[in-house]
Amino acid sequence: MTVLSVDLGTSNTVAVLAAHGRPPRVVEVDGSATMPSALFADDDGGLVVGRDAERRARLDPARFEPNPKRRVDEGTLLLGDKVVPVTDAFAAVLRRVADETSRQLGGAKPDEVRLTHPAQWGPVRRNVLLAAARLAGLGPNLVLVPEPVAAAAHFASFPGQALAPNQAIAVYDLGAGTFDVAIVGATQTGFAVLAEAGLPDLGGLDVDQALLEHVGRQVSHREPGRWQAMLRPETTADRRAQRALREDVKAAKESLSRHPQTEVPLPEPFPDVLVTRAELEALIRPSLLRSVELLAGTVRTTGLSPDRLAGIYLVGGSSRIPLVATLIAEQLNVVPTSLDQPETAVALGAHHVSQEGMSMRTRDIGGMPAPPPQLPPPATPTGPPTPPTPRPPLAYPTTPQPAPQPPARPRRNRALLGVAAVVVVAAVAVAAVFLLRPDSDLPTAESCQQKGETDENGFSSCLRQLAGQVADTEECQPAGDDSNADVVCALPEDYRVNYAHVASVDDASQVANAQLGSMNEGEHVTARWRGNGLDGSYRAGVSGGTGVLVFTVEDRPLVGWLTKTDLRAGDDFTPDVLADFFEASVQPGT
Repeated sequence: MTVLSVDLGTSNTVAVLAAHGRPPRVVEVDGSATMPSALFADDDGGLVVGRDAERRARLDPARFEPNPKRRVDEGTLLLGDKVVPVTDAFAAVLRRVADETSRQLGGAKPDEVRLTHPAQWGPVRRNVLLAAARLAGLGPNLVLVPEPVAAAAHFASFPGQALAPNQAIAVYDLGAGTFDVAIVGATQTGFAVLAEAGLPDLGGLDVDQALLEHVGRQVSHREPGRWQAMLRPETTADRRAQRALREDVKAAKESLSRHPQTEVPLPEPFPDVLVTRAELEALIRPSLLRSVELLAGTVRTTGLSPDRLAGIYLVGGSSRIPLVATLIAEQLNVVPTSLDQPETAVALGAHHVSQEGMSMRTRDIGGMPAPPPQLPPPATPTGPPTPPTPRPPLAYPTTPQPAPQPPARPRRNRALLGVAAVVVVAAVAVAAVFLLRPDSDLPTAESCQQKGETDENGFSSCLRQLAGQVADTEECQPAGDDSNADVVCALPEDYRVNYAHVASVDDASQVANAQLGSMNEGEHVTARWRGNGLDGSYRAGVSGGTGVLVFTVEDRPLVGWLTKTDLRAGDDFTPDVLADFFEASVQPGT
């Protein structure tokens, strides 16, 4: 089995491949183990990624985005005069990895792709990552792995570092964009996240900014106007100067992790500035102290103490800063561990996470002390840290299996929509015109406003009404935490259908929008459907050989989405094909 794991980071992306019975190895892209996650928009709308994007940024910095992951919540990016959906931006980075992996596999694709993500990412963000992976052509078998679980698995893979059941480690992850901390416990079959927390305003980019401001205080008085022009560029020349300045500041920061002092080269008319490690540490000590206090507080929520941990594992490129290890040792009396390259630890560790371990929950861990009531860590003068919250790890999706017999097919009316219509998927939730009085034994619209109890397959009574005959098969089961869904069902021809009972009709529209957002090639098909006492609408789109059809119910917080990845990506795989299958095999019967 060929397995590819991808850690899409804020600054850099790392991919690791296990193939041909060999141990996992880093996939080098453009001759390097790490590929910049940056992207650049061409005049024709194409996206260039990685080091090529960084080179192109010198020509027109306005079309450049160095850290797309930090903008996951924004929906779209404005690169020059081009509006780029965030899913497309992520997909462009992942596609570069997919192309290089396929080249190294002689044109083949991996059997499974594991995508790592911050443990604190909610379902909407995780769904953006999944949609981008589908759009990038990474195949139908996609697995989400929380980054701290992958890091713990990497830690335990080293000789002498194995974790016995009921032992736990703290994962201190200081990346470019954010700081995350998680306490990960070993179980009989894998790992479980016991507690997690984070600081969204602390990362390597923030260290860069602190150092840039320090340099500015040394030289800006010479020509304040020129310095401000670089910080707030309005011309291409100023944007180029700012880009070069930030690159030099970042290089100086990295150099100070190895040397006691270095120089930051500056453009004319400013002189170069000598900075020392002591100066940098004075700038960032308060922020790093916040991270260590949050680490200590997160450990306490599990009922453990730092000295009872099997270790504190440093991951993320910015954890190389020597002050990080110093503060942890001073404050917690534990010397942290850094193994291998911190930038590649998460991607490598994803290969060591077992399917059984991924399905574990905190409550399944025997012998671990029960967490006490949660209290936030003490506030600092720079602001209170985010309170830690326990959270289970995610489960692997299941493998599609054959399923149900199709019901009778009702009549369908279609309207062809342009790609721009994607942004109004919310209309799906209300675009029904038929009124049908439900039978007395079916749930009412009022009763469906609350989810209520679920059965062993994850269905609420209202979701079972929506699923109709599909729910009566043996191919449905709880979806776990790796998507927005409550239930996932495997269908014939490698189709999968997901069902979710959410908090409101608006939430159902948001889920539909996230699922369909990356299906932006050509026309969409939209139509009304009616059956099993319900009225609703659906919309289908196809992009890059991947298709999604979302369907919602009028006045009920229910949503479903049908997906399929056609590896042939031929002209015969269209939104109409999805619609035909939905009406024949998924739409509940009357």
